[in-house]
Amino acid sequence: MRQGIHPEYRPVVFRDRAADVAFVTRSAVVTDRTVEWPDGRTYPLVDVDVSAASHPFYTGRGRILDATGAVERFNRRYGRKTR
Repeated sequence: MRQGIHPEYRPVVFRDRAADVAFVTRSAVVTDRTVEWPDGRTYPLVDVDVSAASHPFYTGRGRILDATGAVERFNRRYGRKTR
């Protein structure tokens, strides 16, 4: 590998503020914020809007909203016929 062209790859804390969850992983993201982790070390901090802890798909709280009835219309027209 050529020296000096790659970003620094280091441990970083990602914090999901919506779920109040934080985790340490490795990343090359650039940030000027830091946080002290329970192990006593200081890590760069990145706040994220959504993670697996708060995304409805992963938490099972997702809902399909169909105010126009499109799903029912589709099922009536093209749905499998019951015998």
